[in-house]
Amino acid sequence: MSAMPLPVLYSFRRCPYAIRARLALRCAQVPVDLIEVALRDKPAAMLALSPKATVPVLHLPDGQVLDQSLDIMRWALAQHDPQGWLTQAPQSDMQALIDLNDGPFKQLLDRYKYAERHPEKPRSAYRDEAVSLLLAPLNARLAHHAGLVSDGISLADMAIVPFVRQFAQVDASWFEAAPLPHLHQWLHRHVDGALFQAVMAKP
Repeated sequence: MSAMPLPVLYSFRRCPYAIRARLALRCAQVPVDLIEVALRDKPAAMLALSPKATVPVLHLPDGQVLDQSLDIMRWALAQHDPQGWLTQAPQSDMQALIDLNDGPFKQLLDRYKYAERHPEKPRSAYRDEAVSLLLAPLNARLAHHAGLVSDGISLADMAIVPFVRQFAQVDASWFEAAPLPHLHQWLHRHVDGALFQAVMAKP
């Protein structure tokens, strides 16, 4: 008998959406055939599966295609959720934080990172708006418990941490000096942890 084929994950190592999909798949112990995508030369097979042409894309052996990172996370954790990421808080509470991250915060993050493309404001204005919108409130939450919604690791933590990491990398010196001590601890704990390190290994 031949072995069942693995799900195929089209990914890009540094993309925060792909990072969070890989985090959930690894936590859930779901093995995948990982295909690292060159963004300037995207595989025809991926484009045929998902016209949106962005990573991540998960192609399941039954033919199902998941091309939204949160859908991939939830599918993986539905198979196996050993740390209880889905049960740390009501789904609506976690989704509200993720929506804030994926919508207005991500827009400000892109403007902060690529400020030369958005000259209507200085880079620091986008940075400060992003801090006020999401990072300062997250820091306040983390003053009360180790994670964003509880003392455990949740879907919200792992969906958001790749984006905070990307924000921190735009100006690492400024970020480390910013008065966000609880956020700093949370970010370093996750980014330096074994799970994050494993999914960031170069293919």
